[in-house]
Amino acid sequence: MKQLGWRLLAAVFVALGLVGAVLPVMPTTVFLLLGAWAAGHGWPGLHDWLLGHPRYGPVIVQWRSHGIVPRRAKWLATGSILVSIVILCVGTDVAWLKWSIPPLLGLLLIWLWRRPEKPA
Repeated sequence: MKQLGWRLLAAVFVALGLVGAVLPVMPTTVFLLLGAWAAGHGWPGLHDWLLGHPRYGPVIVQWRSHGIVPRRAKWLATGSILVSIVILCVGTDVAWLKWSIPPLLGLLLIWLWRRPEKPA
């Protein structure tokens, strides 16, 4: 039963990652990283496939071994976050969301840009 839960979680994350590969408004890498993590707990075949994938495998391996985030991924994430902040500020009248979420996303961006882009 536990293995089924890990497989279901891995399938959901990988499916979201594949949607993100097609739609520019959805992230890809974060969902594939989560999918690889979940697959590593209960679906060895999917885990091996993700790590061996010619496009996404190296990104997953570099994240796991060195905490690397490629510069392109940083820029895409930054753009997505900035668009999200604008949509939040324009699209809601809930004041506490407008003043709490942007600083949290700003902290996320600081963390993201402090991640290495290449192995040390």
